Order: sequence, then C-alpha cells, then structure tokens
Amino acid sequence: MTELYDTIGAGYAPRRVSDPRIARRLRRCLADGPVVNVGAGAGSYEPADLPTVAVEPSMRMIAQRRSTAPVVRATAERLPFRDGAFDSAMAVLTVHHWPDPARGLSELARVARRSVAVLTWDPAAAGWWLVDDFFPELLAIDRAIFPPLDLFRAAWGRIE
Repeated sequence: MTELYDTIGAGYAPRRVSDPRIARRLRRCLADGPVVNVGAGAGSYEPADLPTVAVEPSMRMIAQRRSTAPVVRATAERLPFRDGAFDSAMAVLTVHHWPDPARGLSELARVARRSVAVLTWDPAAAGWWLVDDFFPELLAIDRAIFPPLDLFRAAWGRIE
C-alpha cells in the first residue's frame, strides 16, 4: 500500500481535513497518555493535547504532514515499539489498506496499554454520513477491501 499512497497521495492533506465530530469521538477513546497513530497519513486526527508518535509507510504522506508529532516510517504489521509502549493506539480509515489487517490489529493491541481506537467502515452497512458526504468513492472503489467487523471482534473480543 505504500506504493498506492505514493501514487495517489499528492494533494491529500488539503482534501482530508478532520471532522470535529470524529475528532471528539476519537479523543474520548484515547487515554490521557502517549498515543501511537498507525497509518497516520497527514495527521488530521492526531490529538494536539497528547504526546503522539505517527507511524506511516508512505514518504508522500509524510511530506504532507501538518502535525508536529514525530514520524516513524513503518507498517502496522511490524510496529517497532516495545509491548505497552503507549497508553493508546489509534488508526483512522487505514485498516483496509493493510496487507495483513489481523496482524496489524494485533500489533495495535500489543503496543497499547489502555485503549485502541480505530475508525473504519462496515462494508455491509449503508447510509453512513462520512461515506455519503466525504468519501462517496468508497462505495465503488473500496467496499471490497474494507475488512468486515468480525475481523475486529476476532482480534479484540468486542467492539463499540
């Protein structure tokens, strides 16, 4: 997927700005300590009030970052951090791009002591405002690659 974002990622940051509803919800899911943002892209949803480390494999996306969080060039499936290195791990609309989503979800849980927050889309669902209003291309392009919610349940036992 690094190659994909190195190709399509030009001009990504101005188009993918944070939505306040999503930002508030994500922040409530994060503990009050260090955060790792996996598949961080341009860093749109990184919490400004918490120490954050971004993980991003694409140099094109790294070059567009507005966030001042340090960036580690790595993939979700091989996070270069010790067990429990962060209070929270987060991943925003990225799991569908991971070559091995189950391994990446396991890695999020491994490096987070207290919480894991993932924003994804259930391909079996219809009528979500984020898809309808901001990412209508997901319906045609990405529906087939979004992992089913059962993958998240298998990784963590429960999801909210």
